[in-house]
Amino acid sequence: MVKKLRKKNTATRKNNLYSFPKKGIANLVIHTTHIFMKRLIVVAVIMFSVASVSESFSQKNIDVVGLPRECLTETEQHLARLINEYRSKKGLPAIELSASLSYVAKIHSRDLEENHTHSGRCNLHSWSKSNVWSACCYTSDHKRAECMWNKPRELTSYKGDGYEIAYYNSRPPDDPLEYAEDILKSWQGSPAHHMVIINRGIWRNVTWKAMGIGICKEYVTVWFGKEPDPSGIPDLCN
Repeated sequence: MVKKLRKKNTATRKNNLYSFPKKGIANLVIHTTHIFMKRLIVVAVIMFSVASVSESFSQKNIDVVGLPRECLTETEQHLARLINEYRSKKGLPAIELSASLSYVAKIHSRDLEENHTHSGRCNLHSWSKSNVWSACCYTSDHKRAECMWNKPRELTSYKGDGYEIAYYNSRPPDDPLEYAEDILKSWQGSPAHHMVIINRGIWRNVTWKAMGIGICKEYVTVWFGKEPDPSGIPDLCN
C-alpha cells in the first residue's frame, strides 16, 4: 500500500492588463472598459469557486443537523452488507453505519482520487494539503498514525478516533456488486486488513460501534470507530 501524494501543478500566467493602446482617447476608454470587464469576470469566477469549495469541504465540527447528508451508493451499501455478513459468519455483531465516518471516508477517497500517486513512501492513508484538514505522508511504520486517528474530529462532530482500511483498483469492475465483492476479497487476503474487519490480533479486544464507507472511482476507504455516532446513519442513494 505504499503510495505518494502528488501535488497538482498550477500554471501561472502573467496577464498583460496594463499595456494601453497609443492611439486616441476612444481606444483608451475601450481598452480600459475591457480591462474592467476582465477583472469583473475573474472576481465572479473566484467567488463562485470559493463558494463551491466551501460548500463541499469547509464544514468542520458539524453536528447532526449540519452534517452533509451524502448518500451511500449501491456499491457502498453492498460493501457494508458484505462486511457485516462476513462478520456474522465469524460470530461477530454487525457494525452500524455512521454518517460522520462515511463523510470522512467519502472525502478521503475523493482526495486520493484527485491527489494520490503510486510511487514513493506515502501510502493510501496519506492526506493532501488543505486548509480544512491536516496533511500527512503516512508511511508503513505508522509514525503518523495520529493523522488518521484525528480525521473524524477534524471533519465532523464525531469525538472518537478513526481507523481506516483502504483499497485501490486501477480497473474496477463496471458492475457495482461485483466491485464490492472484489474489495472484500482483497481485504480478506491481506492479514492486516482482515484483522481489522474481524477484530483479530491487536484488534481482538476492540468493539467497533461505527463504520463509514466511501468510494470514489478506483479508491475505496472504510473507517471504523469505537464510539457510536451521534449523527446517526447515512442516507441511502435511491
